[in-house]
Amino acid sequence: MADNFCEALRKLKLTEADSTVDSLEGCLDCLLKALAHNNVEASEKIHESGTLKMFPGLLSPQSSSTPKVANVIAEVAKNEFMRSPCVEAGLIPPLVQLLHCKDQEVLLQTGRALGNICYDSQEGRSAVDEAGGAQIVAGHIRSLSHSTDPASEKLLTVFCGMLMNYSNDNDTLQAQLINMGVIPTLVKLLGIHSQNASLTEMCLIAFGNLAELESSKEQFASTNIAEELVKLFKKQAEHEKKEMIFEVLAPLAENDVIKLQLVEAGLVECLLDIVAQTVDGEKEEDIAELKTASDLMVLLLLGDESMQKLFEEGKGSVFQRVLSWVPSHNHQLQLAGALAIANFARNDGNCIHMVDTGIVQKLLDLLERHAEDGNVTVQHAALSALRNLAIPVVNKSKMLSAGVSDVVLKFLKSEMPPVQFKLLGTLRMLIDTQAEAADQLGNNVKLVERLVEWCEAKDHAGVMGESNRLLSALIRHSKSKDVVRTVIQCGGVRHLVTMATSEHMIMQNEALVALGLMAALDLGMAEKDFESADLVQVLHKLLSDEKSAPEIKYNSMILICALMGSEPLHKAVQGLTFLDVVSKLRSHENKTVAHQASLTEQRLTVQS
Repeated sequence: MADNFCEALRKLKLTEADSTVDSLEGCLDCLLKALAHNNVEASEKIHESGTLKMFPGLLSPQSSSTPKVANVIAEVAKNEFMRSPCVEAGLIPPLVQLLHCKDQEVLLQTGRALGNICYDSQEGRSAVDEAGGAQIVAGHIRSLSHSTDPASEKLLTVFCGMLMNYSNDNDTLQAQLINMGVIPTLVKLLGIHSQNASLTEMCLIAFGNLAELESSKEQFASTNIAEELVKLFKKQAEHEKKEMIFEVLAPLAENDVIKLQLVEAGLVECLLDIVAQTVDGEKEEDIAELKTASDLMVLLLLGDESMQKLFEEGKGSVFQRVLSWVPSHNHQLQLAGALAIANFARNDGNCIHMVDTGIVQKLLDLLERHAEDGNVTVQHAALSALRNLAIPVVNKSKMLSAGVSDVVLKFLKSEMPPVQFKLLGTLRMLIDTQAEAADQLGNNVKLVERLVEWCEAKDHAGVMGESNRLLSALIRHSKSKDVVRTVIQCGGVRHLVTMATSEHMIMQNEALVALGLMAALDLGMAEKDFESADLVQVLHKLLSDEKSAPEIKYNSMILICALMGSEPLHKAVQGLTFLDVVSKLRSHENKTVAHQASLTEQRLTVQS
């Protein structure tokens, strides 16, 4: 065979000068046979012999040998090491020209050759792009989309594969295809050719590539992709096929319009069925399907419209079934159930309904199950749900009565920042406007000590910010001297002073109000900590800064007045130009600030 192959290569060189159809056909048949026997070895010999350089001249639309030449190129381009040589041999322009042919066999082999050269090859893609190949192929797919004969479907499969290889992992080329309007055409293909497994598969892979690009979502949303994918999904029995559809659904479902379309197309029922079928499965594919289906379910609930449609005022069967996941023995379902509740709890009406129907207890039971060395993602999800449920004012006292704070406090020992973050947020939401609860928690030395520790968690800005905010909230909502003393004794004052310099106005304001209450409730005990934290200097800076918001200026002046009752702090105030700064604020455009400036100026003048 090797001798025949070498002879064919030699003859091919001779036929370039004086080619007869028969001798050329014979040589090409020999090359194809060798490639079928050992593609890598045969491709190396073709490369070494310099035969590739002859191929551009053999790719004539008029020649009956052209399909075989293109077939040889398609075969050699299956090898990574042959793709650049194919481009360097100048094969791309004549191959792209062949795309104008009407002959289906020429188109088929040309599509294969271009697709293989583009596979994982930047040079191949650039050359096809330069020659305008993608536009011509996209045109063919459009015109052939309604043809259901086997030859047309085979050609469509090859052309879809070619575009996929051309654009895979290349945002620029994917955007180019999107601008050409490829997406509506491919969606149409999916509907018309749903019985053709290989073409369907090629469409799905192409969707998977394109759906990652944000600019594609709008085009997808204007088609009936949701309906087609759900229809296709319902027919699948094989795990691999389902996974392939999931890979397209996940990026598409990030778009809120498509979320709603998928819900309306019945995807949720399919997902719930998968969960029911795989929840007790021990096979790897069952576990994978359960995770994918439940994750996708949670993703669909991130859209406001899709979420509300499934909530159905708390009476929806989907809502009820998702709730049943929370007490499940399966960690993945527990996680998805808690995340789903967190997503349903995105407006007051839903939150109030859920608290009234006993969901809080389900979440507390779940947290109790994970209190000792439990699953961190489940802890995080359950705390997220509780935090959201605690936002409406009417829910706070009900949740406190249900013992939410006691269960949440069990996670104070957690060393996981995501859990710490949600724990802090939940407690902060619960005590908002709840004086008794704030008082109780503010006198919990273990909690306050942990907050002071977390106020220094510089590697975790979220935890640090939430700790500061909860520390401030305990004082603001309890207005309790005992709480103030606990915070002072645990070393919390300096953190509240630092918080007053935060870049977030809301945090600055919360800190100033808490410091004002400290000064009003127990200035004597707070005095030393105020001094060592340079509170007076911080207030001077806030009042002098033109960028400070009116609320910040107002609360800073209130605090200055409160500090005047302390001799050392009074001296510190006198040592800075407070009078000049405050007198300028009397003409501030905000009347409340201007009025407080007048009162503060009087206080400073009287006590100077």
